[in-house]
Amino acid sequence: MTFEVGEYLKRLKKTKQRMEKDGVDVLLVTDPANMNYLTGYDAWSFYVHQMLIVIIDKPQPIWIGRYMDANGAKRTTWMHDENIVSYPDYFVNSHQFHPMEYIAKLLTELKQEKRVIGVEMDQYYFSAKSYTTLLEHLPNGTFKDCTSLVNWVRIIKSDQEIEFMRRAGMLAEQAMQAGINAIHTGSRECDAAASIYYELIKGKEEFGGDYPSIVPMLPTGDKTSAPHLTWCDDHFEEGNAVIIELAGCYKRYHAPLARTVFLGNPTDRLKKLDEIVQEGIENVLQKVKPGIYLEELEEAWVESTRKYGIEKESRLGYSIGLNYPPDWGEHTASIRKNDRTVLEPNMTFHFIPGLWFDQDGIETSESFRVTEDGVELLTNFERGLIQKIPFHFPDDTKGIIS
Repeated sequence: MTFEVGEYLKRLKKTKQRMEKDGVDVLLVTDPANMNYLTGYDAWSFYVHQMLIVIIDKPQPIWIGRYMDANGAKRTTWMHDENIVSYPDYFVNSHQFHPMEYIAKLLTELKQEKRVIGVEMDQYYFSAKSYTTLLEHLPNGTFKDCTSLVNWVRIIKSDQEIEFMRRAGMLAEQAMQAGINAIHTGSRECDAAASIYYELIKGKEEFGGDYPSIVPMLPTGDKTSAPHLTWCDDHFEEGNAVIIELAGCYKRYHAPLARTVFLGNPTDRLKKLDEIVQEGIENVLQKVKPGIYLEELEEAWVESTRKYGIEKESRLGYSIGLNYPPDWGEHTASIRKNDRTVLEPNMTFHFIPGLWFDQDGIETSESFRVTEDGVELLTNFERGLIQKIPFHFPDDTKGIIS
């Protein structure tokens, strides 16, 4: 297992305390990150229905999933084998049967069918069909939206979690440098993406890397106006700006990092935007400390950039840590106006003051930990617009350049 049993028990206790506060007797956890957080379960099985059942007055949760995945649960979790239950394969991708029927039957057998049941309503892997099936087969239960209940338990990291994120930060640095090295006039976007992936997974001599929850983003040229574009097989050209956004991942813990590269001489506009962003980043990071509201970080950004006529519509950042595709964010606190979350030590955030306009954009980001008296960056990589001198390969040159 990734952590000692004692840490999982502490997490479960905190989860049950939140359940009690919210009046929830049974919590149905379908977010794979929350399942991992409470039990250690780690597999690429979230594409089919699976669930962790936390009953407030039972000592252990119950994992339930596809029959072929049960052995994976036995080998990656701290729970007793009798708390690992599987449904037959005829429930998978069936129009006649649904796994939530099986789960509803189990809850009834456990005499939980009339209790207050919390479900993660707004979660990627809990479908509308799942909810309506539970309602149909548990008509005497009282259902309550508990979408982020476990997520908020996760927001303050243990020291071991922080160490995992530091390792993820090292992988992010390594992959970022590989991506920058692979950007040349005439080389392909897909080759840069391949270089990034290789370094993310290869890792260090001391430890390897995990797959990140989001693929590397690599918008190029006028596509830098859109932050979430990936790569294609186009060739880089002189005069291209290239945004690289990626994350190192170690044992499912993430440290994202974004930088902007320019192939050739940057425009005066882009250089000025870069100066504005760097000034804003410094002002925000200097503000970070326990006891302040997250919205105060956004206020520091606005104070720094307003004089340049810059307005940023999107949030400045969000809580990060453990996750699975399709997102490395924790879906809790955000660095934005009106977020009154109070900063505490060992909270971790991806601070990404990206600016996107009609024809171009720029990104520089930092992942950070709130310390006892300030901030710790989880990556150590040169900040600011990165200029590359263009050169051309001979026509017969192929492959990844690093």
